[in-house]
This record gives sequence, C-alpha cells and structure tokens, in this order.
Amino acid sequence: MEFNNITLIGMPTSGKSTIGVIVAKILGMDFVDADIVIQNREGKKLSKIIEEKGIDGFVKCEGDAILSIEVNNTVIATGGSAVYSANAMEKLAKNSLIVYLKLEKEELFRRLKNAKERGVVLHEGETLEDMYNTRAKLYEKYANLTVEEKDCTLEETVAKLVDLLKNN
Repeated sequence: MEFNNITLIGMPTSGKSTIGVIVAKILGMDFVDADIVIQNREGKKLSKIIEEKGIDGFVKCEGDAILSIEVNNTVIATGGSAVYSANAMEKLAKNSLIVYLKLEKEELFRRLKNAKERGVVLHEGETLEDMYNTRAKLYEKYANLTVEEKDCTLEETVAKLVDLLKNN
C-alpha cells in the first residue's frame, strides 16, 4: 500500500499520541499531534476550548486544525473526536494510511477517569457508552487498517502496528 503519512484514530486513551511518537521513531518519520495543533492555534487547553465554544465549536476547531496540517512522511495522532469532521477525515484519507487503534469498551471505561479534564468530546446527555458506540462505527468507516489492542501492552501494540505496516 502506498502512503505518505500514517494517521492514527481511535478512542480517547487508546494511545494514539504515545504510540504515534514511538512508531515515528521506529520508522524514521516525523510526528504531529493534532490536539497540540489545536491548542497552539487556539492558545488554550482542549477542555477550555470545549468549555468556551461548546462541542460543535470545538469540533469545528479540530476540523480546521486538521485541515491546516500539511506534512509528508509523518505519523499524525488525531484527537478521538476527529472522526466527527468529515472534511478533515477526507483530507487525511487522501495522503495517509488511516489506522484505527481499537480499544475495547471495558478498557476505555477503566482508563478514562476524567473525560472533561482530558478534553473529551461528549455531546449533551451522551454517556461514555454512547460515545463508544457512535465513534467505533466512524473509526471502522475511515480506517484502512485496524490494530486490536485487547490484552496488549503498549510495546505489543507498537509491534503489531509496525508489523502490520511492513506487511501492507
């Protein structure tokens, strides 16, 4: 499979940023964290942007930030809600291999202690379970490859991803 970039999508706490940095080092690529791009563009933490602009405003900021990313030979870690911006995902799909880091629902619940502080996008009245069910479908829709994280350490997930990339 030919690609310029690798874009990681998945649930909050799935390890997109951490795994992205490690994979970029292993493959000799650059790394961009879309959440940091958003914070730099807005001059605020994600949670503050959500508080001030609301969910729809944040999703627009996130989409605009992703649309502004112009890179090659780069691993891009997106925020978990990037899949809510069809334009951003279409842009990423044009020059990236999109990899879904698939985290089991129970593991998400175990890892995600404070969704609000982390800047996790939850719509009004939406539970973590609702978010999981909605986003899982979108991640599957956009992904070229899926890495199952079930029962894997961080190192095992990285190894699975690198192996998958080398064999595609």
